[in-house]
Amino acid sequence: MPDDTETGDDPAGPSMTRGERVRAAARTLRTPRTASWVADETDVSQKTAQKYLDQLVEDDVLRRLEHGDQTLYCVDQLMATYREVASLQREHDREELTTALESMRTTIADWKVEYDVDSPGQLRASISDVDDPSERTARRDVAGEWEHLADRIPVVKAALSEYDWAAERDAVPV
Repeated sequence: MPDDTETGDDPAGPSMTRGERVRAAARTLRTPRTASWVADETDVSQKTAQKYLDQLVEDDVLRRLEHGDQTLYCVDQLMATYREVASLQREHDREELTTALESMRTTIADWKVEYDVDSPGQLRASISDVDDPSERTARRDVAGEWEHLADRIPVVKAALSEYDWAAERDAVPV
């Protein structure tokens, strides 16, 4: 049986296995991709990529989409969100989550006042009105952070709203 590891030029030890490379690449897919694309990116055969991608679909990490005559794979965002909610519930108590939620909302409210805009898109649009390069960079950075916080707020809210329910089901009887 062939060894699933491939030693590279790394003197620190063996490189990632083919499966590890495919799994790592698959977990970062931002847009749906074919098994062939993943195979090219991870330097494995298409058959090997297909095998590991199908395992990730079975494990609810990826979704399989049929698009014409192509099979595409992408991260299962719903399952990723469920895992993130569970992780927040396990790693933080209710007070920490409440504080984080308040902090995110306050930060966004402060940006709305500071930049006199209501959305990250409006903030990005205002960049062309600014002459100072450092201010343009700051606005671009704030818009990116605002988008990130806007994505995080519903996840933290979900963790809070189902906190008791999850705690009851996550308890391990001793």
